[in-house]
Amino acid sequence: MREFNTEGPVVAAWHYCVPPLERVDLDQVLGLIRARRYCVLHAPRQTGKTSTLLALRDLLNGGAGEGFRCVYANVEVAQTAREDVRDAMQAVLGELANRALEAGDGFLDERWPDLLASFGPHNALATALSRWSMSDPRPLVVLIDEIDALIGDTLIAVLRQLRAGYDRRPRSFPQSVVLCGVRDVRDYRIRSRAENAVIAGGSAFNIRAESLRLGDFTEAELRALLTQHTTETGQAFTAQAVDAVWMGTRGQPWLVNALCRQACFGSRAGRDRSRAIGVADIFDAREHLIESRQVHLDQLVDKLQEDRVRRVIEPLLSGASEDDSSLHDLEYVRDLGLIARDDPPRIANPIYAEVVPRELTYAVQAKLLQDAAWYVDAGGGLDVHKLLASFQAFFREHSEHWVQRFDYREAGPQLLLQAFLQRIVNGGGRIEREYGLGRGRTDLLIVWPRRGGQHQPAEADRIVIECKVLRGRLERTIADGLAQTAAYMDRCAAREGHLVVFDRAEGKAWEEKMYCREESVDGRTIAVWGM
Repeated sequence: MREFNTEGPVVAAWHYCVPPLERVDLDQVLGLIRARRYCVLHAPRQTGKTSTLLALRDLLNGGAGEGFRCVYANVEVAQTAREDVRDAMQAVLGELANRALEAGDGFLDERWPDLLASFGPHNALATALSRWSMSDPRPLVVLIDEIDALIGDTLIAVLRQLRAGYDRRPRSFPQSVVLCGVRDVRDYRIRSRAENAVIAGGSAFNIRAESLRLGDFTEAELRALLTQHTTETGQAFTAQAVDAVWMGTRGQPWLVNALCRQACFGSRAGRDRSRAIGVADIFDAREHLIESRQVHLDQLVDKLQEDRVRRVIEPLLSGASEDDSSLHDLEYVRDLGLIARDDPPRIANPIYAEVVPRELTYAVQAKLLQDAAWYVDAGGGLDVHKLLASFQAFFREHSEHWVQRFDYREAGPQLLLQAFLQRIVNGGGRIEREYGLGRGRTDLLIVWPRRGGQHQPAEADRIVIECKVLRGRLERTIADGLAQTAAYMDRCAAREGHLVVFDRAEGKAWEEKMYCREESVDGRTIAVWGM
């Protein structure tokens, strides 16, 4: 039985999959190889890069019919050597030799130790590739995966040796080389100990003809993937469930596979093939992924501690009108997959948008002594007015202490509110979040089921909480916020709305900042909370 794949390259016999070579412009890739070009393939982690390289290798060695010989190598084996160029080059050459031997080519296996000993780490790779190319009249194509696992002088040594032999291709050097990693080599800033300088990747590898980016699944590809499960097991996905997968992941391949794997194979109910996978199964799987801190998500949020990531993400969380990030910062965070490729900058998908604030506030949530039962009324509904009144008191007493503990202090009030809400809503509902640069607000939607199972939209209350930071005149800020809250309520079909205004002015008395009043907008009553 095939399954959804979340670990390593796809194998069509084992996994549901979108054919890897259908996810790239294959004519373009083959055109670059025929034209003897060197190029880069990059994409965020667990997007399908390795699967694509392996499929390309198999095509070139078998079905392309153009007489190529192609070898794939993963140079991550040299990562532990750090900047010890000799040890790293030994690992790289050994990996190339092993992969070639698996394909029936033993040329390197017999020679690479002597080449390393004779030519040294700064010329052994170039010499090995040259002699290997000359050993067979068929043009050699080399696919080098995880190139950005190498650092410093080790990475520079590899890039410069590839560049040094470029003029000798294809008779005495590989006809084509594809470097694959998370980022475009052009964007590398490589610190060289030997040269006591920062080397730009673009200058160390200025023979790159094209930079190809592997994208996320399209909606059509996602639907085709889910259909494979239905075809093989008879278990359907409801239309609402398919929409929930697409809306939550925006096609990020690992997220798509992880959600569906948990929904269809990880839960007892999902393994019952006589029932369709519904939207409740997808939301339950989503919560499982977040709470279990899956490796993919854990690796991603670990990047939040980097200054260049914080400079991009913090203004998104606070809804600031501008930020102090550079173009390099923005491209770096885009290459990580944390934010979308297009403008304006925003978190790449709703699951990441939920993971980021929950991760940043994890310690706060763990220490909040709140019980969801305190805020549930007799009819099973969530008393948000009581909840926000409690938060208002909590914020007055504890905000200075907690906000200062956040690495993302500019977004501290919004994060503190989300931590407080998450602690309560985890008891039976969920929070959906919208935020981004220039929005001037953070939109929160609480979905709280009154009856039946969790996450049943037809049986759930929908409550909007809009967060704004006071900038300029209070009444102008409130007027803008009320219009935004009402519009968000309309879009979400929410029955209740609250506007929270954070006043961050230093020296102002709490009595001036704290208030609660109700306003009417187009027949809707919206509670306004000052903090």
